Amino acid sequence: MAITDWPATERPREKLLARGPASLSDAELLAIFLRTGLPGRSAVDLARGLLLRFGSLRALLEADRQGFCAEAGLGPAKFCQLQAVLEMAKRHLDSELKRGDALTSSQATRHFLSTCLRHHQREVFACLFLDSQHRVLGFEELFMGTIDCASIHPREIVKRSLAYNAAAVILAHNHPSGVAEPSGADRQITERLIAALALVDVRVLDHMVVGERCVTSFAERGLMPAPG
Repeated sequence: MAITDWPATERPREKLLARGPASLSDAELLAIFLRTGLPGRSAVDLARGLLLRFGSLRALLEADRQGFCAEAGLGPAKFCQLQAVLEMAKRHLDSELKRGDALTSSQATRHFLSTCLRHHQREVFACLFLDSQHRVLGFEELFMGTIDCASIHPREIVKRSLAYNAAAVILAHNHPSGVAEPSGADRQITERLIAALALVDVRVLDHMVVGERCVTSFAERGLMPAPG
């Protein structure tokens, strides 16, 4: 049965307009993106099959061009369309932390860092550089490592902080395992970086660990050591 033959309350587009996008399932959201199905299969049926094959909506959204385009009902045009949607979403979040804005929301910071780091398959260490009023000066991904660790060089972070003339930084890295629990090594490097940056009068406000479903804050956990 075609979607147009479904009751209006069950059609993804009508449901979104009536109840909002949060009311839709992953398959229904994907069906709206796909717009059309295949002969004998509605867009929702196609979406369900794609989610089953890829394993999750996130895995589908992060698929490379070859893997994405190999699926029936998809192709280069849909891949370009998806990349444009993802980039618009990223820029929307970026606008909440645009250069010159003061950080006023820990939730916006979490969303930004999660968007930037969660998709990496290897561990990536990054920094948000801030001025004395906690306004954003810049964001950089500085080190990339193996699937479970990244080699971090304090002097490079000190150099980048001085280049930005930063007064404070927020450290961040992802855990490709998906578990946002700080490790002993995470605590040790945080202590080293706090000590190194204190020598040039740069404060470390927080260290955030990005996982699959959450972002853990050292500051909120009471794990931030005082500068030596």
